[in-house]
Amino acid sequence: MTEQHAQQPAHRFERGTDGPKVILVGVDGSESSLRAAAYAGGLARRQHALLAVVYVQPVLVAGAALGVPVAETTDEIAEDLVAQIREATERTRGIFDVRWEFHTFRGDPYGGLVKAADELKADAVVVGASEQAGHRIVGSVAVRLVKAGRWPVTVVP
Repeated sequence: MTEQHAQQPAHRFERGTDGPKVILVGVDGSESSLRAAAYAGGLARRQHALLAVVYVQPVLVAGAALGVPVAETTDEIAEDLVAQIREATERTRGIFDVRWEFHTFRGDPYGGLVKAADELKADAVVVGASEQAGHRIVGSVAVRLVKAGRWPVTVVP
């Protein structure tokens, strides 16, 4: 009786194949969101993933009713964020190369980030910790994203 053994393939080391392909980071210009962007940039670099930087433009109906040029103001914030990201990218060119895209979505921060993560097919979401005291009671965007349980969420202090 001849015993046949199935040939086991030799274990091969795989590099960069199991991590996330798209890492989404929410930015709004706050210090914690900029720290989150830096952290997410490092993750994207190490994982060879695309960094999707997302700014959610708030829709402020009350401000518009009072005659405040809300769209212009939020457009300026988005342009300023893109300028900051480009500046940081240029400073680190050749040292830390990261593929990134900037996206603007409209709505409330939570809804906008959920929509962005779905549309961009994010594998992971990174956000800064809320700096507003009221969020300790009501719940922050980060907590709501974690509770949604649809993506791994990293909250950067």
